[in-house]
Amino acid sequence: MDLLTIGYNKTIEKHCNEINTDGFELGRIISEQKERYIVYTAHGECDAEITGNMRFSAKGREDFPAVGDWVLLSLYDTNFAIIYSIIPRYSIIKRRSVGKKTDIQIIATNIDYAIIVQSADRDFNLNRIERYLAICNDPNISPIIVITKIDLFTKAEITDLVESIHSRIHTIPVLLVSNTSGDGLNELKSTILKGKTYCFLGSSGVGKSSLINNLSENQIMKTDEISISTNKGRHVTTHREIIIIANGGILIDNPGMREVGMVDTNYAIEGSSDKITELSELCTFSDCTHTHEIGCAVLKAIETGEIELEAYNNYRKLQKEIDHFKQTKAEIRKKDKDFGKMLKNYKKNK
Repeated sequence: MDLLTIGYNKTIEKHCNEINTDGFELGRIISEQKERYIVYTAHGECDAEITGNMRFSAKGREDFPAVGDWVLLSLYDTNFAIIYSIIPRYSIIKRRSVGKKTDIQIIATNIDYAIIVQSADRDFNLNRIERYLAICNDPNISPIIVITKIDLFTKAEITDLVESIHSRIHTIPVLLVSNTSGDGLNELKSTILKGKTYCFLGSSGVGKSSLINNLSENQIMKTDEISISTNKGRHVTTHREIIIIANGGILIDNPGMREVGMVDTNYAIEGSSDKITELSELCTFSDCTHTHEIGCAVLKAIETGEIELEAYNNYRKLQKEIDHFKQTKAEIRKKDKDFGKMLKNYKKNK
């Protein structure tokens, strides 16, 4: 394989031309496990680590390599390399780290399409779909919603489910598949384009790994049954990795996500929140919070049924999470800055 096979494109080429790459090899991170990386280069795959300087100078998790990144590295033999820098990313999917107030977890970078997978059974949740769409809110990422396990329901039930999605999310494509019967797999396969990178997102047990196996026509990913006692999926995929399928599509599988925490990004997804953002321009007050103000166009739209109450409540919930994340991060930065000043003054006086 060459670098084109792993997703090298004109955007990455442009970034490489803008920086000094002399003396370095170019490669793409295809797997990551606890800061140990597998990188694909023109010479093949190799294990890699980052330099001590990269680790020391990193201000946060976003400064470390992630699956999907293009990096500059030095090869020390055919099996080992040192990563020196990250080529600027043209897209990124990230969320708040589970259980941590301001830490960010990078899901994947340099993504062209986000495949949001939900099953038609108990996992199906419109609010959760909007959460996934929110973290994929990047102009260079095109989301696609895939509903699995359609073989468990009647056509009428599936039609109602799709209509419920379109009532809040208007133009994003929705594909229906069954990993068991194979229905819809050809349509999904036709959307996977050679040289483009697709990131699969969803909870455990929705069938992401089975989808990748079916798309690749090979048993690449380990799969598991749903727990009978909890009706929830077990975590089978334990780390993120890039898989190249027969038609040249580049797929990234992810461990199932039970939490999709918002970070400091502008929440504006196509559909309900898009409408809320549009109506905000018509509010009487420019700083309208859309909660109680007289002359609020958003509240009026809820009264008339133009915006669903559930969609509005989910929008408010996600926006509060983003605001809280930003506020907490700002407070921590201020404390660090104040401490730095205090330390500087102490040394000066001493």
